[in-house]
Amino acid sequence: MLDSIVQKATDNFIEEIRKSNIYREYNFQKEKLKKQPELFASVAEFRQRNFALQTETPAEELLDKIDAFEREYEEFRSNPLVDDFLRAELAFCRMMQEVNVLITAELDFE
Repeated sequence: MLDSIVQKATDNFIEEIRKSNIYREYNFQKEKLKKQPELFASVAEFRQRNFALQTETPAEELLDKIDAFEREYEEFRSNPLVDDFLRAELAFCRMMQEVNVLITAELDFE
């Protein structure tokens, strides 16, 4: 259970993230994509396959497999709805990674 001061600060921090342009753009793109459920499902499958590829492929095979994966999904990624969503999602993920790195570094957490 969080200390009440930490909980309040966390709630405030979450609210600031929600107000950020990066998060708002991600949410906007996600909602646009969800209006086309089949496309949304295809994006989910793409993301799942991409994650599995990057986490399960041996290092010596990774570049070749990524190249093949990118060729396979080139036309799919050319869809503006897909591309806009994936770009917004990537920006949001990078922001969250940066936040985690900063917090971890400042707290001397090893």
